[in-house]
Amino acid sequence: MPHIQIQNREIHIQELNKDAPQTIVLIHGMFSNLSVYYFRIAPLLAKYFHVIMYDLKSHGLSSRVDHGYRFDDMSYDLIELMDTLMLEKVHLVGYSFGGLVALNTCLKYPSRIDRLGVIEAPDPGDQKTMDIIDIYSKEFLEHYIQNFTDTTKVKMGKRQLEKNHRMYQYLFDHTSIKDDMEKEIAYFSSAPISSITQNTLLIYGKQSNCLESGKFLAKHIVNAEFVTLPGDHNLPMQVPELIANKLLGFLSKQAVLA
Repeated sequence: MPHIQIQNREIHIQELNKDAPQTIVLIHGMFSNLSVYYFRIAPLLAKYFHVIMYDLKSHGLSSRVDHGYRFDDMSYDLIELMDTLMLEKVHLVGYSFGGLVALNTCLKYPSRIDRLGVIEAPDPGDQKTMDIIDIYSKEFLEHYIQNFTDTTKVKMGKRQLEKNHRMYQYLFDHTSIKDDMEKEIAYFSSAPISSITQNTLLIYGKQSNCLESGKFLAKHIVNAEFVTLPGDHNLPMQVPELIANKLLGFLSKQAVLA
């Protein structure tokens, strides 16, 4: 599988349609991996764009790291990845925790981001919401284990299943990810979210526990478009084609042809 070196560790990436003139970077959520996009969202986006997906540190096939999960750390990792791939400016899309990283990257490195897509980003200060996100993350892992290996649609054997459980347990029990998230609980009230000027698409599930977070962001980001789709926090698994079409319409004014 393709890897690149960043800060003396390996980042697992996947790229589609490298020759396209514009690039979209997709960021997955906490305790998941790039496969949330790989099978049904990224291929549709790649009809028109260069698509880059990567596993966050300690996720998927990227190197394990026991610390450095604050939003600023994750944004810095993304910019290092872009620099390594010689990408000056990209469209950026993030789901759940990845949506928060995407928002933060726009704030910290605004000149590097063109358009912004945020899918189901939660309010880190809403503990009830964050607890539910953890449950959804476990549900994602169950779905992943039952259906996929790294990037191929193959049933997992016992060894691969155990490997993925170990990955989850490592993140949950042996990294600073939860402590770092606790340090971000005031993010929605302390970060200058209203200073984001990129055209922004906010996508949330109609039955999502994060819906109020989306409404908050829509109120504070001046150039934001807010849309709801049928489903809950697991939208990328529930309505991937709808998400891809919404992103394509937002990014290029083109729709996927049936």
